[in-house]
Amino acid sequence: MRKSILTVCLLAAVATVKSQSPMSPETIDKNVKSLLTRMTLEEKVGQMTQISVEAFLKTVNGVPVEPHVFDEVKLKNGLEKYKIGSVLNVGGDAQTLALWRKRIEEIQKLAMKQRLKIPVLYGVDAIRGNNYTLDAVLFPQQIAQAASFNIGMAGKAAEVAAYETRAAFIPWNFSPVLDLGRQPVWPRIWETYGEDPYLVKEMGTAVVRGYEGSSSTIDRFHVAACLKHYMGYSMPLSGHDRTPAWIPERELREYFLPQFASAIRQGARTVMVNSGEINGVPVHANKHILTDILKGELGFKGFTVSDWQDIQYLYQRHKVASDNKEAVMIAINSGIDMSMVPTDFTFCDDLIALVKEGKVSMSRIDDAVGRILKVKYETGIFDQPAGNAKDYPLFNSVQHNQLNYELAAECITLLKNEGALLPLKKGTKILVTGPSAASMRALNGGWARNWQGTNSDETEKAKNNILEAVTSTFGADHVVYSPGATFTEASGMEDAVSKASSADVIVLCIGEDSYTETPGNIDGLTISRAQIDLAKALSATGKPIIYVLTEGRPRIISDIEPYSKAVLHTYLLGNEGGNVVADVLSGKINPSGKLPYTYPRHTNSLTNYYHKYTETLEFDPAAGYNPQWEFGHGLSYTSYEYTGLRLSSSDLRAESPLQISVTVKNTGKVVGKESALLYVSDLVASITPEVKRLRGFQKVELQPGESKELRFTISAEDLSFINNELKRVTEPGAFKVSIGGLTSSFNFR
Repeated sequence: MRKSILTVCLLAAVATVKSQSPMSPETIDKNVKSLLTRMTLEEKVGQMTQISVEAFLKTVNGVPVEPHVFDEVKLKNGLEKYKIGSVLNVGGDAQTLALWRKRIEEIQKLAMKQRLKIPVLYGVDAIRGNNYTLDAVLFPQQIAQAASFNIGMAGKAAEVAAYETRAAFIPWNFSPVLDLGRQPVWPRIWETYGEDPYLVKEMGTAVVRGYEGSSSTIDRFHVAACLKHYMGYSMPLSGHDRTPAWIPERELREYFLPQFASAIRQGARTVMVNSGEINGVPVHANKHILTDILKGELGFKGFTVSDWQDIQYLYQRHKVASDNKEAVMIAINSGIDMSMVPTDFTFCDDLIALVKEGKVSMSRIDDAVGRILKVKYETGIFDQPAGNAKDYPLFNSVQHNQLNYELAAECITLLKNEGALLPLKKGTKILVTGPSAASMRALNGGWARNWQGTNSDETEKAKNNILEAVTSTFGADHVVYSPGATFTEASGMEDAVSKASSADVIVLCIGEDSYTETPGNIDGLTISRAQIDLAKALSATGKPIIYVLTEGRPRIISDIEPYSKAVLHTYLLGNEGGNVVADVLSGKINPSGKLPYTYPRHTNSLTNYYHKYTETLEFDPAAGYNPQWEFGHGLSYTSYEYTGLRLSSSDLRAESPLQISVTVKNTGKVVGKESALLYVSDLVASITPEVKRLRGFQKVELQPGESKELRFTISAEDLSFINNELKRVTEPGAFKVSIGGLTSSFNFR
């Protein structure tokens, strides 16, 4: 019912706007070609240049004035002299909706005074809501959304994020992240949809559809998506951000490419490039990846944008160029279309010189600029460079916030529940403790109201943190609080232990503080010593402990896991996280999330669920695959029974897909939502097969005693893999399908 209300309200908002016929693809192509013939080299290079907004702001001692104000001289220099085509970023902390609108209007007003009146394309990291606009809805981070296994909900959240981003007159969103989250040490794993390529592909495709809509152009309620970070960025050997990766091309094509290919087929307009290097070659200098594969094999018609300063880094960090000019030549000739410079105009000067010297061809320039102009036409900013504030009455609306709560409720994951401790009985006296108990930073993580999420306790103070929500739900007379420790110091343990004596149960909130990118690099995956000491001290009280994990990556807790009776994983649930935790503890919400990654038990055993047979305990009894919790693990307050697994045939043929059905029944006493995960195992193959791979999933809501039949379709293509010749093939042989503890076999002939 609530979803229906949201849909009706969105449609009503759209209906209040005067309709405007979208420009046809043929007309757009014609306009782009015509415009290219009238542009000077300097104007073309300007279109390929993206500058961060802080380069144009008034500052005091190098710090932007708050609220932000343009330095008109700087802005005119960028648009009039260098003719830049794109601006990005927030320039510090989040700004008000009114300021964003004024900002975009000022930029576009100046752009419309230029000779060709080409609008500026503004881009921003609105990765789970328009986070750089104050009061915009902050949805769960991607890793939490993946735990929902609900692509429909993720798509709706993306549509709301697009609406609220466009409400700020911003037409381009640097999202979604389609990196494969299989390296748990990596500080950006929480920005991914987890470790499984199929889950990432399905989530990413749905989110692109939510961002961009389904038509050939993008209306004023949607935004151009940007697929990040093409490709292989998420698998650095060290686990540290922006450090070298060693990934054979067969593995790149098997695990890292399919989700990008699917999102491009969906129509994604832009792609942001991997900041790192693969096999010794920076991806910003890799023509094979950027041109041969992306624009050739995948047929990508949009444009590529560098990540932050990454063309300059070709000579400053990677040392594959001697200076900026050579770096620009390498990157543009490799296939970069737009440079996120980000704060000077050296790219313009050097690229113009390179073209005049014949080191970058005019055809390469025209190709890049044509792609950029095409997206500008498709987003409608030629017709309406800014926007109309009256078009967006649902910004931060009750409906949008309700969707946020409903999505977060499907993400939270119950990992352990000994003796059915949860949900807690009415009247239970609770000690709430731990460093994340009273922290909105810990619920939101990075990419909040600033890059590192350091100001969330202030900017989101109107929202409930875990302590506030638990107190509101159970009553102030039933809740006592002690910080117990910070993330780094166990300075309050004695107080927490003392207060535990009056409690029936301890809710211990542990995990990580906010971070993203390189500042989030760590030397070890084990949770901090202060939190380990706090857990051990509290366990000595004999009171049952519930761990509430607030963390962007799976911090190892094997030393203290036995001290807990229940474990709730919140990932980074966003602004409704506190309310959702409290409602799970009370039983108002029946948790239905499942792990989108393997939760490791040991620091040196970081194997993914789709490991090879040689990595199993059978063949490596000393240190084989034995995680704390497996991918797809998640408990419920009810129970489910799977029966009647049926295959339409014992043989799968290329021209005849296999139909699979299974019945799921809620055998418990409360309503619940179950994600049914379908795995297929290739029993013999020319490339050593994985033990199993996820090939389908569905989420279903069931009343107590209710049964539903789920149907899946498996084609020969679904079982294919990349062979040693880098070809995608499906080999004849035996396969096994498994779901809900049931298995069946079939052959591909």
